[in-house]
Order: sequence, then structure tokens, then C-alpha cells
Amino acid sequence: MSPSAERPVVLVTGAATGVGRQCARRFAASGFDVVINYLGPDEHDAGQTKQLVMEEAARGLLMKCDVSSDADVRSMAAAIDLEFGRLDAVVNCAGTTEFVPHQNLEGMAEEVWDRILAVNTKGPFFVIRACVPLLSRQADAAIVNVASVAGISGAGSCVAYCASKGALNTMTKSLAKALAPRIRVNAVCPGPIDSGWLRRGMTEQQMESRVAGFPIPRLAQPDDVVDAIHYLVTGTSLTTGQILVVDGGRTM
Repeated sequence: MSPSAERPVVLVTGAATGVGRQCARRFAASGFDVVINYLGPDEHDAGQTKQLVMEEAARGLLMKCDVSSDADVRSMAAAIDLEFGRLDAVVNCAGTTEFVPHQNLEGMAEEVWDRILAVNTKGPFFVIRACVPLLSRQADAAIVNVASVAGISGAGSCVAYCASKGALNTMTKSLAKALAPRIRVNAVCPGPIDSGWLRRGMTEQQMESRVAGFPIPRLAQPDDVVDAIHYLVTGTSLTTGQILVVDGGRTM
């Protein structure tokens, strides 16, 4: 399918699996062409995401890029401009972490800090900065950063992860002010998401115990998070600088 100047275009980073994949699929189903960003090791999974996008009669463009590299990100933005000539929305889903108990301060090696902050905090900024010239061509462009309740509560997989997501929440507010009125910037903060990544780090019993005290006692599914992302892009035109929590009431 060739690109159409009439179809909106969304860039989804970290779109090979999980929330990113479901996000790409949802936007394709609602009339968007989708730029599917992924890291090199995720090429097979990214191809599957593209197939799901195409099944929705949308165009899917695979874009291998490490979001922690400013040069790579700028090249990605240039390629989107060349291919589509427009960009209507950005969803920053790419992220990384390590399981390190918070009490284990020595376990938080400098290289772990650097990688987590590079992907989770600098990465979204690099993507937004590179895409602003494209987004600014639209009357109502939107950016959604996928953060985490770890950035609110301070409880998460490791201290660096919590810090990176807290910084992303604050950056969301800063950029909402800086990029208004043409570009809206919001964040979604999921609680624990039922994913392969979580299941590799926790047993079934640990996952059940983790959500037992939540007002809605279940893990979020990727579609729960995508509901919030999609709303912030397509369902509102006056919402910016907001942090939408999707955690079953955990952080009330």
C-alpha cells in the first residue's frame, strides 16, 4: 500500500512486542499508517507487528533505531519525512530496566544507570526533539510518553527505573508547556502489565500477590494501556501535560 497524504501517521517506539505492538495495531485499525520502531534483536517480532498492521489495511514502515542514539533518532525522523511527508502522533513505548532490589545499592552499577536513563529518559526526549518539525505541520499533533507508576510511587524493578520514569513524567509537563498550542504532550503510567518480561522476572504467585491489594485486583493487559494512549491521541483536543494512571487504583 502506498502512503497517502490524507492518512494520519503515528510513530510507535518499542513496537515489536507488548504495549508497543498492541498500540501499533490499534492505531492501524483506527485509520493511521504506522511507523514501527524496534531494536535490531527484535527484528522478527517487529515483522510480526507489521503484519498485524497490514491486516488492518494500513501501511506499516519498519524502522530499526536505538532511541538512546540521537544520531539514529534524527535519521529515523528524516526517513519518516521522506516516506510519508507528515507525522501526526508519537507514542514513546521503548523502555528498559533491570531487576535489582532497592536495598542493593551496590547492585546499581553505573552502566545499569546509564543504560536505563539513556533509553527511558533521554530516548523519549531525542525522539520528541527530532519529530517536532514534522509534528508542527499538523494543527493538533499529539505525543504520549509511556511512563510508569514506578515514577510516582518510587516502587518498581529498580531505583534507576523509578528515577527514569519520574523524570519522564516531569519532562512530559515541561514539554507540554514548551510545545503548546500545536502539540499536546501527555503521559500514561501503567501499573504492572501482564507481559513476557514480567513473567520472566516473577512467579505466578508473586504476580497475584502484587495485585491482591489493588481496588481492581488484576494485572493490566496491554490493551488496557493502549485504551489510555489512544484516547490521549484521538479522543481529546484540550488535554495536555497530564499523567493518566492505569493501575487498577493502586496509587489512590
